[in-house]
Amino acid sequence: MSVETGEQEGAQETTALKRALTTPLLYFFILGDVLGAGVYVLVGQVAADAGGAVWVPLVVALLLALLTAASYAELATKYPRAGGASHYATRAFGPVAGFVAGFCMLAAGIVSVAALARGFGGDYLSAFVTLPVGLVALLFLALLALVNARGIKESTRANVVATVVEVGGLAVIVVLGAWLLLRGDGDVGRLTQLGTPEKGTAAAVLSGSVLAYYSFVGFETSVNVAEETRDPRRSYPRALFGALATAGAVYVLVGMAASAAVPTARLAGSSGPLLEVVEEAGGVPPRLFSAIALVAVANGALLTGIMSSRLAYGMAKDGLLPAALTKVLPGRRTPWAAIAVTTLPAMLLALTGSVATLASTLVLLLLVVFLLVNTAVLVLRREPGEADHFHTPTALPVLGIASCVVLATQIEAQVWLRGLTIVTVGTVLAALTTVRRTRRADGDTRASG
Repeated sequence: MSVETGEQEGAQETTALKRALTTPLLYFFILGDVLGAGVYVLVGQVAADAGGAVWVPLVVALLLALLTAASYAELATKYPRAGGASHYATRAFGPVAGFVAGFCMLAAGIVSVAALARGFGGDYLSAFVTLPVGLVALLFLALLALVNARGIKESTRANVVATVVEVGGLAVIVVLGAWLLLRGDGDVGRLTQLGTPEKGTAAAVLSGSVLAYYSFVGFETSVNVAEETRDPRRSYPRALFGALATAGAVYVLVGMAASAAVPTARLAGSSGPLLEVVEEAGGVPPRLFSAIALVAVANGALLTGIMSSRLAYGMAKDGLLPAALTKVLPGRRTPWAAIAVTTLPAMLLALTGSVATLASTLVLLLLVVFLLVNTAVLVLRREPGEADHFHTPTALPVLGIASCVVLATQIEAQVWLRGLTIVTVGTVLAALTTVRRTRRADGDTRASG
């Protein structure tokens, strides 16, 4: 046996999950999660905050996301297992911090899936058929759970197809924007207009970057499938940075095309800014973009559902959630119990219609998680972990911590109130779990004595 082979086998610790993800599948998994449904409304929101030069906050947001992504790359290759941020925080700071990180990720993931389910049953679907949103959301979530339980390979293969459709639709926007410019109907001057009457240049870039930052989140879900990756030390950094670079290039091109093709005020006032480009250019049926948007929403929900179930599974393996959530299907080797437990609250949220009021807390919850991850990567330098894992320069997680603090200052007070409520609930539950585990350990000690 060669040294290289021995190291690879050492990195692939025993797991109940099936190692089926290759580098290309993992790349498309991350790319599909980052290029989610948000891109179809993102450009207008960023234009409202930053002006016509929407590409500037997009580039800034990409650079900020790469800081935290570097920390994830080190930790995912150092500890290639499900659980992600929860597992890292547990190793660095103990079970309470691990539970809080996992709870925030679970809350964000479940709310996100519920919101996407309602989005699937809304205006985009009504272009083809009109059905009750609640009914569509329930059926949609049930179908996603079945696909998730079918297997990670099947789920990620479906993601590859969906991601190709999403990227193809965005490529159409870039081509249409270029066509508008060639026929003399666009205005490239808008690409240098940074700032609004209400905000100066710096404030516009910062507030626009917060919105743009949301478009790049999604990469963090991939660490929860590291345990199902064949060679995470080799595959994960390549797939992660490659997917983020691709997503960044696509976002910048789409932002430039949309801004040059459509007046900034019209772009900022539209809930479907990319449809504005389609209508301005002509020649492409609006229904086509409705179909592409539905694919994007379904793909984002599928990948977030995978993340949530694997996170619950990983937290259960760490003893932070009931052990019953570690049960897997005998043949498929997918965590069916975790899939069921994360799908049910998503169904409940989708039916209540309150998802819109909670969706704005997602960024804050993720910033809490990212802060813990960037700090954990520094604390865990004392542990060797897997041999030859990816190692990020120390300056990057330090800058990642600073970026989380800066972005958090841009969050509204009412969002902070909701976010802190969720964090407080997670902290209380973590404390109760710790007490229960301590009492159980004391009982076992007395019994053995």
